[in-house]
Amino acid sequence: MPSSTPSLLLPPNEADRLTTLRTYDMVAAPPERVFAELVELSAHVFSLPIALISIVGAEEVVYKAVYGLPGVPPYPRADTLCALVVRANKPVILTDVAAARHPYLLSAAEIAAQVAGIRFYAGAPLRVAPAHSLGTLCVLGYQPRTFMEEEQHLLEQFAHVVGLAIVARRACLVEEGMGAIHWGIVEHQLAEEVRALVALVRYLLQRASPQLAVPLRVLDHVGRRLADVREMLEEYQPRS
Repeated sequence: MPSSTPSLLLPPNEADRLTTLRTYDMVAAPPERVFAELVELSAHVFSLPIALISIVGAEEVVYKAVYGLPGVPPYPRADTLCALVVRANKPVILTDVAAARHPYLLSAAEIAAQVAGIRFYAGAPLRVAPAHSLGTLCVLGYQPRTFMEEEQHLLEQFAHVVGLAIVARRACLVEEGMGAIHWGIVEHQLAEEVRALVALVRYLLQRASPQLAVPLRVLDHVGRRLADVREMLEEYQPRS
């Protein structure tokens, strides 16, 4: 059946990307705590009200984890800003969604603004391989907002951790001697680490003076702690 998603929104390797997506079995997977903790942490770090982990399928975008926008349903791929991130396989930053100017971006931006009042969007690809993005980690706001280079770098670090967690999840579930019980243990350890980081970020931001941009020292501190989480996940990554 022909795709209803405009070809302009499809990456050149779309067929291979969809094969990889099926391999990781994320579209129909139930909610999992570690991903919920990661989106909550992302929202707090950037002082934004909404964060999402989206999985971009052939026709629809589903949401693996949501913070600040409960009950968000799947959306047609062509109507989402996350589809642009997957198409580009790099971050997409819209400091003012209402000012977006692009044939398909305009449609998605109008929907975001009308349905949820979204005015700011920053999304980074979830890669399980350099060329294969399964979806996005994105943060959103109701007001236009600047996004510093350092903030974008940290958002990419968050997305990298989510990608590593997706790979670790599959390794635990399919490799002999591991299974769902092992993944449950790993997920709990990761979630506890991220939950502790959420508490730390709240404390650091309470001590910071109110400002639009997140203090660089907070970004730097979170980046160093994320390195510890990445290290926990590295043992589950495929060896080249």
